[in-house]
Amino acid sequence: MKPWCLLLLLLGLSWTQASGHDYRDALAKSILFFEGQRSGKLPPEQRAQWRGDSALSDGSEAGVDLTGGYYDAGDNVKFGFPMAFTTTMLSWSVVEFGELMPAEELQNAAVAIRWATDYLLKTVSHPGLVFVQVGNPVSDHSCWERPEDMDTARTVYSVSAERPGSEVAAETAAALAAASMVFRDDDPDYSRELLENAVRAFEFADTYKGAYSDDPGLKAGVCPFYCDFDGYQASQSSLFIHLLRFLPANDGFRIDKRIAKKKHTDELLWGAAWLRRASQNDSFLSYIQNNGKTLGADDNINEFGWDNKHAGLNVLVSKEFIEGQVLSLESYKEFADSFMCTLIPESSSSHIQFTPGGLLYKPGGSNMQHVTSISLLLLTYAKYLSKSSQTVNCGSIQVGPASLQLQAKKQIDYILGDNPMKMSYMVGYGDRYPERIHHRASSLPSVSSHPQFIACKDGSDYYKSPDPNPNPQIGAVVGGPGDDDIYEDDRADFRKSEPTTYINAPLVGALAYFVANPDAGLVLT
Repeated sequence: MKPWCLLLLLLGLSWTQASGHDYRDALAKSILFFEGQRSGKLPPEQRAQWRGDSALSDGSEAGVDLTGGYYDAGDNVKFGFPMAFTTTMLSWSVVEFGELMPAEELQNAAVAIRWATDYLLKTVSHPGLVFVQVGNPVSDHSCWERPEDMDTARTVYSVSAERPGSEVAAETAAALAAASMVFRDDDPDYSRELLENAVRAFEFADTYKGAYSDDPGLKAGVCPFYCDFDGYQASQSSLFIHLLRFLPANDGFRIDKRIAKKKHTDELLWGAAWLRRASQNDSFLSYIQNNGKTLGADDNINEFGWDNKHAGLNVLVSKEFIEGQVLSLESYKEFADSFMCTLIPESSSSHIQFTPGGLLYKPGGSNMQHVTSISLLLLTYAKYLSKSSQTVNCGSIQVGPASLQLQAKKQIDYILGDNPMKMSYMVGYGDRYPERIHHRASSLPSVSSHPQFIACKDGSDYYKSPDPNPNPQIGAVVGGPGDDDIYEDDRADFRKSEPTTYINAPLVGALAYFVANPDAGLVLT
């Protein structure tokens, strides 16, 4: 071995030993988090025992059963769009890296997925309708109360042929298709049910094209919280800012609020891609091939999250090209390569922003959603490349799987404590972590410790309290520090202190990988 190689290897090994993270503990806690987000009747084996039953009449307004599912973040609304994306990401985590999980955590992950899919099946069980949300977000966000006490309007929102919602219907199709792969071996009947409903949800999304935020009645409930802006950016409107003044918790605007012409086409391709992956049905491959350009597959947008599927779509679809099966999909690998190059500091590509401490950063709040989602893409793409001995062409350099794995490891280790603040951004992991997260159920006393009803405005004192939350939401990863790596642990600063399900979902896959490969990316290849 050349002397410089030996030096780099020794430096890498000493860095690894210095970080010494317990990825298995972090994995277990990242999955446990979902139990604290549960809505509905809780099971006897519920581990997050500070939570209780909630929203047991959800759907009754529309004469249907919509109990169950997850609250997306620190509020008490069930937003279907991010819940479906969360389910897709949890499932992708298991599909790619489940075999690396300890058996107990693989089972816990499957339980977390099923809690979501049982609910999503309810949302697509009525012909001609897809239920996309339960809960009036404006009234919910004007209160600071426990989900167990919730007495705000549980308004039911749905899309139909007359009021289409392709983005949320197609994401639901993706979620059910991806989850069908998780249960294929252990529960084939349930797996088939998921896949059959995924096909129906996709047909609905494709037949009745349109965005749910284009309908005035739906827009009032879903915007500005989870409209599909599809990567466009603009400033906050005066109306949004006006509304913020009347929300005591100033929450619900956890994502960059963008007012622009939005699209829904990336979700259609994303849904088709997952149906192709899950079913191997050539009709979905044909859909991707025939509709790619029309639906924006050539829009090489370097983003991935609940709002924009382009980078994830390129990684997912490129698998078939990389494996040498479908040459017509080469452009997806080219776009995936281009995205990966933006994450490699040594490449000549224009780069995604990083903080001085090395954290991937996108303005707008809830930044850790980008960190965890992109980390999963890095590791997944590295896996595909490794199996085919391929690399990424980043201009003057060729980037191999080890470089992608190392970049993901840096991001995950930052979350777990290798950062300028010397703290973990996962509640309950490490010696120092956020204690005042923006989360109603966590910040208010549990029903078991305080059985008396806490009304809408009566929770304000707990919201304003400087004390740590009485119910640590173990495993929750908060939005994270600003572009200066500073984190204040301020409950009121929801952009930094609020956890979300779609932060944790892709993190599960990344942590599973590092449980089995703690030194990944540090061995020179």
